[in-house]
Parts: sequence; structure tokens; C-alpha cells
Amino acid sequence: MLTIGSRGSKLALWQANHVMGRLAGVGYQCRLEIIKTTGDVRTDVSMKEVGNKGIFTKEIEEALLDGRIDIAVHSMKDMPTALPAGLTIAAIPEREDVRDVLIGKTLAQLPRGARIGTGSLRRIAQLLAHRPDLKMLPIRGNVDTRIRKLDEGEFDAIVLAAAGLNRLGWDHRISEHIGVEVMCPAVGQGALCVETRGDGGPGAQACARLDNHETRSAVVAERAVLAQLGGGCQVPIGANGTVDGRKLHLRAIVIAPDASRLVRDEMDGSIENAEQLGARMAERLIAAGANEILAAASA
Repeated sequence: MLTIGSRGSKLALWQANHVMGRLAGVGYQCRLEIIKTTGDVRTDVSMKEVGNKGIFTKEIEEALLDGRIDIAVHSMKDMPTALPAGLTIAAIPEREDVRDVLIGKTLAQLPRGARIGTGSLRRIAQLLAHRPDLKMLPIRGNVDTRIRKLDEGEFDAIVLAAAGLNRLGWDHRISEHIGVEVMCPAVGQGALCVETRGDGGPGAQACARLDNHETRSAVVAERAVLAQLGGGCQVPIGANGTVDGRKLHLRAIVIAPDASRLVRDEMDGSIENAEQLGARMAERLIAAGANEILAAASA
């Protein structure tokens, strides 16, 4: 019997149960253990204030390291680029929709000065680049809470990830899927991270069967961009890899929170060299001024 650790939100539990079902399908029995993380407890302050290094993963990874659980299931976009010693990403299953979406109104329908609910610097900056008249307001909480706040009139629209809405059956509320050319997604958005101890034990062996090579290649490239730029999950960086056969196309953006300055690029490479492609992308962004933008954003 393998133990899967997960946060307790509806989306996290959907993800953990999805992995549990996939493992059951290949002959492994699992049980679920819910673990509270810093990000779950500190809902009274903004993401920037609480910090961005592993706020949704640290406590779960500690449970992995001390043997309380065998497998951890995370949203990949919550994962720091450097894992604790002794842990590994055993599987990245097939990816969901990577795009961000608007709920409430489309971009074209939003009046001047419309109130948009999002706590993500990446989303704020890219929306302002497209619609500088919009008013960005912070929002925290799970999907249900955010949609309730929209319905109660606190916002004219909110921005969420398509993947979570699809998984929870809220996709009927989507007003617009925002194209990746308008809003480059967060690194790892739409992908799951199945993490285990790196000892080659039963958990790692079981989860290796869930790995999707195309998704892993795309995510490895995206995470290499983030690692080279030194960013966490709450910085104004977007990266998105797409695979076509053996070819990997990578786009990325670094943008000031007020959209006053941005650098973006696109590159092609092979799936076998995904990490190197991401590193080269980061070098090109740095040469174009990415470090200066990130330094100003974190000041």
C-alpha cells in the first residue's frame, strides 16, 4: 500500500485522486493523506508577502523525506526549480490545457476601468500590456471562493487557469480562453508533478509508469528558463513549450509588473535537448534585459 500526500483543496484532491486512479489501473493500491501547507494556512496576506519558495510544497516534501508518505502530487506550477536533496520528479502525466482564462466577461466586453481579480504578477502585467485601463485587484482562495466573490460583485472578471476549471467541472463558466500569444502561461501550468524519494523504491517505480515524455520535455524546458532566471512561482515570468513530433517550440516572456517593459522570445529545438533549449532561452532574455526587469519587480 502506497501513501499519497496532497493538499486538501478540491483541486488538489482531484489531482491526487486522479493519480491514485491511474496507479490503481496499473496494479498499485494507494491511500491518501492530506497535508496542510504554508500557502493553505496564510490566506490572509498576498502571495508576494508570504513568499514564493515552496509555499504549497514544503510540508508535503518534508513528509516524503521522513517516510510518512511515498508519493506527493502537486500542481507543477507550484514547484520550485530546485528540489530538496533526496527527492525526484518521478512522473509528469499528460498535460491539461495550459491557457489562462477569464470568467465574467471577455477582454473585448470589459469596460474601461473594469475590476479584474488576480494575485499573479505575471497575469497582471500581461493583461495591463494588452489593456492598460484595467484595474487589477488582489484575490486569494480556492476556485469556488474566487468564483463566489465574482458572483457577489467584487470583480467584473477574474483570471484563472483553464486546467483547474476543466478538472473541477467549472469549464462552463469560462468567458474566454486567453491565447498564449497574449498571456504566456506560468511555467508548468496545466501539468501535474508526481514527486517521490529518489531511492528507486516502490513509489518511484510505480509512478514512473505515469510519465508522459512529451509533457516532460516541454516542462523541463520551461523550468530551465525559470531556473536560469532565478525566479519562483510568483515572479512576472511566463514560459510555454509545445511538442510536435521530435520538435520542441518554446516561448517565454519577462515583464515588469506595470507592463512598462518586457522582453520576449521564441525558439525551436529538439525534445532530447529540452533543458539546454530552456537555458539558451534564458540567456537570450537576460541579454535583452530580463535581469533588470526582475530586479525592479522584486525591489
